[in-house]
Amino acid sequence: MGASGRETLSWKGREVDGIKEAAHKGEMHISRPAVDTLLVQLFGSWTLQSKVPTAAELQRQLEADTGVRRLVVEARELTGWDSGLVTFLRNVAGVCAQRQIALHRDGLPEGLRRLLDLAAAVPERQGARRQATRDPILARTGKATIATIASAGAMLGFIGEAFLAFLKLLRGQARFRRVDLALLIQECGAQALPIVTLISFLVGAILAFIGAVQLQQFGAQIYVANLVGLAMALEMGAMMTAIIMAGRTGAAFAAQLGTMQVNQEIDALTTLGVSPMEFLVVPRMLALVLMVPLLTIYADLMGMLGGAAIAATTLDVSLPVYFRQIQEALTLKAFAQGLIKSAVYGGIVALAGCLRGMQSGRSAAAVGEAATSAVVTGIVGIIVSSAILTVIYIEVW
Repeated sequence: MGASGRETLSWKGREVDGIKEAAHKGEMHISRPAVDTLLVQLFGSWTLQSKVPTAAELQRQLEADTGVRRLVVEARELTGWDSGLVTFLRNVAGVCAQRQIALHRDGLPEGLRRLLDLAAAVPERQGARRQATRDPILARTGKATIATIASAGAMLGFIGEAFLAFLKLLRGQARFRRVDLALLIQECGAQALPIVTLISFLVGAILAFIGAVQLQQFGAQIYVANLVGLAMALEMGAMMTAIIMAGRTGAAFAAQLGTMQVNQEIDALTTLGVSPMEFLVVPRMLALVLMVPLLTIYADLMGMLGGAAIAATTLDVSLPVYFRQIQEALTLKAFAQGLIKSAVYGGIVALAGCLRGMQSGRSAAAVGEAATSAVVTGIVGIIVSSAILTVIYIEVW
C-alpha cells in the first residue's frame, strides 16, 4: 500500500471508491488516506442477526502494515446497529491498545460512543470469567465413586420404602384408589398385547430359523421345536416381555411421576398426609407384577407359533408333529421357572420407573432424562437378575 493516493480495501475483497450503502448487511471498507493513518468505514446493518466482519480481519491488515499509527473509524452510513457493533469496536480498541495505535471515534454516532465509554469505565473484574478447567483423573474418579455410592444408597432406601408399603398392602392398610389400579392393569396388560404379539412371534421365528440352519446338517430339524419351546418358556418369553415393558411402561411411569414432581403434585400429597409410596408406587408395582407373568405366558405361546410357522414352511415339519414334540420337551418346571423370572422382572421394571420418576428434577428436560434413565435401569436390572436366577436354578432346582 503506497504512501499517497486513495487506495481502498473492502472486507469482501472488492475494491470500493467512496461510500457505498449496504442496507441489509454490514460491510467494512478500509482505506489509507495518509501515510500513518488507516480509515475504517462501516456501512449497512451491524446487528447480531447480520453477517458482519470481525476484528480479526482488521488485525490482519494492521499486522501486514506496521506503519499505521492512527486508526480512524467512521460509521455515519449505518442503517442499524446493536450490541454486535459495540463488541466489534471493543475488540478493535483492544487491538489498537496492543499495537499502540491511536483510535479516533469522532465518526461514530453519539449513542455508540457513550456505550463504548460506559464499557471502558467498568473494567472486567479479575476472576469473574469462568475458567474451563479439567479436574485430575483421581478427582474425577473420586467424584464418580461418591456419586455411585450416593445413587446406590438412594436406590436401597427407595426399595426399603417400597417393601414397607407392600407390607401395609398385605395388611390392608395401604391407601390408594382401586380405580387407579384397574386402569394401570389395563394399561400394562391389554394395551401391551399388540407389541408383545409382534415381538414374541418374530423372536420365535428367528430362533427356529437359526436352529434349523444348524440342525439340518444332522437331519435333526424336528428338534427345532425343542429349541423354540424351551428357549421361550425358560428365558426368552419372560425377558423379551420384560424389556418391552421397560421401554413402554417403565418409561411411562417415570414420565408420569416426573411430571407430577414438576407440577408439585407429589408435594401436595405429602402435605395432605398421603404417602406417595402407597398412593403412587404400590399400584404401579402391583399392576406390573400381576400382568408381566400373564403376558409372559402369552409371549411363550406367540413364540412357539412363530417357530411353527418356520417349521411348517421351511423344514417341512407338520404342525401336529411340531406341537407334539414341544409337548414332550416342555415341563411344568420350565414354565414355573419362566413365570418366577417374569414376576421378578415386573417388579424390577416398576421399581426402576417409579424410582427415576420420584428422583426427577422440576423441568421438562429432567422428565425426559428420568424416562431414559428408567429404561436403562430396568434393562440392566433385568439382565442382572436373569443371571442370578439362572445360577440359582442350576444349583438349587
